[in-house]
Amino acid sequence: MRKSLIVAVAVLPLLSGGCVAKTAFDVVTAPVKVAGKAADWATTSQDEADRNYGRKMREKEAKEGRERKKRDEKCRKNPDDCD
Repeated sequence: MRKSLIVAVAVLPLLSGGCVAKTAFDVVTAPVKVAGKAADWATTSQDEADRNYGRKMREKEAKEGRERKKRDEKCRKNPDDCD
């Protein structure tokens, strides 16, 4: 019984070596990953800038369309008030 316990204790570090190495690797690379994520949040890629510009233009066009529709309805109701 005692020999099997000693063998099990001796083999345990060999079996868990990958876990320890992976954890150590994760701890070492964590600051680099955090810095990279912060840089991604702080900067805007060209793709993001294009997407944001397109969204802004669609919203502007939708607003202009709503205003034009209101103005047309107002002109239909009161043609004398139109330019």
